[in-house]
Amino acid sequence: MDTVAELTLIRHGQSLANVAFADAHARGLADHGLTGRDADIELSPLGREQATRLGHWLAALPMRSRPDVVICSPYLRARQTWSRAAETAARLGVPCPTAAVDDRLCDRLMGDLELLTPAMIAQRFPAEAARLAADGEFSYRPPGGESFGDIARRLAAVLAELNSRHAGRRVLVVAHDAVVVVMRHLIEDLGFDEIAAIVATTPVANTSITRYDGTSGTLTLTEFATTPHLSSGTGNDAFIEK
Repeated sequence: MDTVAELTLIRHGQSLANVAFADAHARGLADHGLTGRDADIELSPLGREQATRLGHWLAALPMRSRPDVVICSPYLRARQTWSRAAETAARLGVPCPTAAVDDRLCDRLMGDLELLTPAMIAQRFPAEAARLAADGEFSYRPPGGESFGDIARRLAAVLAELNSRHAGRRVLVVAHDAVVVVMRHLIEDLGFDEIAAIVATTPVANTSITRYDGTSGTLTLTEFATTPHLSSGTGNDAFIEK
């Protein structure tokens, strides 16, 4: 076998930035009040609960489906998601692998626009709206940042390494929505317009699960952006970020 046996991609739990951006938008504010680096943004209280529920999901997996290898984005919110999930599973008697960190699994690098709301961008970088409109969402490269094509180049190297180093093993990745959608682009050879249409109907929610089966020698999508752990036993979707 020259592929991983299974590749599971999980988005981090809800972050303080997810909350702050949504609140600023809802209130018509330009500034969300966040400071510091995107890489240092922590989970929100809801994000911690989502990660706990992810841990219950992990503990309930049959042994043949549990991950052999776990790799995380270096961003704090991703590492906190796995740490809390793994601790929860361990308390339930199911130890999980210690996560390795791969810097190439970071979120999209936004350069000068990092942690800026659209209103803040319009105020500070008024020319960028025209550039975005001209280039299109997926080709646009923020000043000092990345286009989706740039993300694809770094993730292509990650995917090749996973398949060569962990062939025949079950690999779980905790990262970001941009990583999940670009992996779909790479694995399934989907165009970015196709990706946009998919995400428009099925957003990559916090702690959602995307899974590929590689036992045939080719990675085949078996589920996309599912969140069974966030509604199981509750009768509602209170733990899913809107």
